[in-house]
Amino acid sequence: MHKVFQALWRSVKSLAKPGLWRYLLAPAAISLTLWLGLAWWGWAELIAWFLEHPPFSWLVSWGVAWLAQGLAYLGGWMTILVLAYLSAAMIAAVCVLPWLLERVATRDYPELARMGRDSFVASLWNSIAATLMFAFGWLASLPFWLLPGAGLVLSLLLMAWFNRRTFVFDCLALHATEAESAEIRRHHARPLFMLGLFLSFLGLIPLLGFFVPTLSALAYIHYCLEALRQLRGGALVSVTQNEIQATAQREKIST
Repeated sequence: MHKVFQALWRSVKSLAKPGLWRYLLAPAAISLTLWLGLAWWGWAELIAWFLEHPPFSWLVSWGVAWLAQGLAYLGGWMTILVLAYLSAAMIAAVCVLPWLLERVATRDYPELARMGRDSFVASLWNSIAATLMFAFGWLASLPFWLLPGAGLVLSLLLMAWFNRRTFVFDCLALHATEAESAEIRRHHARPLFMLGLFLSFLGLIPLLGFFVPTLSALAYIHYCLEALRQLRGGALVSVTQNEIQATAQREKIST
């Protein structure tokens, strides 16, 4: 857990830079405007859909329609919030994270050589695949909502998985080789998930939750780059330094 809190603390310190705040606000503002508008337009249809499908339809058939109605309204608001979070996370991962990664890596991890490759298409596909798998898992969890608190717990676990799946890929793509990325995912699987779970809890806090997707990107950047630095054992030089040394060596040989 030390590494998780270290990444969170470094993220908070990074937010001391005023220029970061507009990137913190943009994904939340765009996502909330979109989904609240859609909710206003299709709220009745969303509630009706819930009531027509299990487990809500079971409650209606059991004669407790009032409970089904209450859970359907709760499920409707959770759906809107989850969709807003997912879309904000996608915006943060695809559009905001590359800019944050450049700033943070240059300022805080200048010795890390960029040995991977950056691909907008790969990043977009990773985010879409993570969103689709989250949606499938969330729909599969609906029957468990009959158990008090189960819906909330399962949603948090799914969001923790989504955070790890979405952000780790993008944070490591530019700097880590495929072997290094696989090693970090394997060796740090649990703390990376715990980081995602902690951020999911923050997403439940009013107002603060709006900024969590971009904060998640920042926290995963710090965690992943620090993990990569430790994996390489401190024997790190930047690409520029490598090129300088290689050029000097060639000139020495030629003379």
